This record gives sequence, structure tokens and C-alpha cells, in this order.
Amino acid sequence: MPRITTVALDADDTLWQNEQFFRLSQERFAALLRDHTDVPDLNERLIASTAHNLRFYGFGAKSFTLSMIETALELTDHKVPGRVIAELLASGRELLDFPLETLPYVDQALGELQQRYRLILITKGDLFDQERKLAASGLAEYFAAVEVVSDKTEPVYRRIFARHTEGAEHTIMAGNSLKSDILPALAAGSYAAYVPHDLTWSYEHAEEPQGEPRYARIEHLGQLQAAIDAFEAAE
Repeated sequence: MPRITTVALDADDTLWQNEQFFRLSQERFAALLRDHTDVPDLNERLIASTAHNLRFYGFGAKSFTLSMIETALELTDHKVPGRVIAELLASGRELLDFPLETLPYVDQALGELQQRYRLILITKGDLFDQERKLAASGLAEYFAAVEVVSDKTEPVYRRIFARHTEGAEHTIMAGNSLKSDILPALAAGSYAAYVPHDLTWSYEHAEEPQGEPRYARIEHLGQLQAAIDAFEAAE
């Protein structure tokens, strides 16, 4: 059996743009709140609130919208005008309907990889939103399986690899988050390819693994096949 038979891929900011729209919503949040609070670090407070609320609301646009409203109430001692809350809700709805823009090399890379490997998508967030984005992307046909999970941890990867692959040792996970896509997948026993994105959320930052023979860093998905070939040759 070849060393690698399954390629698992992250979705947001690996296959298509995502974080840039959240950044726009953050800017809108700050602009709306400036006239109602003297707190200087509005975006920092929002980001901290969003990270804190992950255990309650999970990941995704709906969670972020709730965090915007909660933070607005906290920063204004519950005096924020109703029209501002309405604007924040509208901003959250826009996050659920932004146009999909696939990243460079994605379509070509998936088409070529599909001819040699089983492809599975592993993404976290709101099920409705992730299904919408996948359908809008036109990439669904490439994937033999799609897993939308509440979070990406070592046990989650072990379960998914056991369900959809010949085993973690025959799987490579590719994504833009060291914290969610790379480190837990490596811990579960797979190979991993880190594909950095300029706008990755600070929550997803982590240190790159050092001296790990099952890890590679690539510039874009068009380089994933070369990384797989290198892993195969090293065995």
C-alpha cells in the first residue's frame, strides 16, 4: 500500500477566503461603537470575547455575531442604542452570505489530487454555513466525505481517520491553522502540510513543529503533491 492514500483538507482560508470578511465586520463593529464608549481597544475586546465564547457558541459567523452584541452591551454598560444592535445583526447576516472566492491553485490541485487519492474535507463551524460555502464553492464533487465538527482535536481526528481512511499513517492533513489543522492531526498519527494564510485568526496561531519528519510547510495547495512525494521518498 502507498504510504499516503487519503488527503484531508481544511476549508476556510485553505480552500477559499474567509477571515477577510470577519476583519471587515470587526472594522464595522469598531466604527459603530466609537460614539458610544471611550474604550480604546475595541477590536481587541471583541477578539477576546469571541475566543472566550467559543466554549459556549462554537466557531462561525453566528457565534461571532453573538459575541459582537455581547461585547457592545458590556462596553456601553448596556446603553448601546437598538439601531447599533440592528447594524451588528445585519453585519452578522452578511457573513452568512458573502461571495465565495477560492484561493489560487485550489481547483487545479484538487482535480489532480483526486485522481490519485481519496479526498476528505474536515472543517469546523456552523453546519448550515459550512454546507452553504461548500456548495457555493463548486468544490463538493472532489470530496468522498465531508466532516463538519465543533472543534479539531486529536480525538476528533482519530475518529475521522478511523472512519474514512486506511489509518492515520496513510493520511495527510493540509490546512492554514497550526493549532487546528496541523498539531492535533500530527498527534493523531497523520502527516501534515501547513499552508499559511496572511489573515489567519490569532486564536489559530501556534509554534511550528521542529524536527518532525511527518510535517511540511508549503506556500499553496499546488505544492501539496510535491510534499506528498517527498514524504513517500523519505520512507
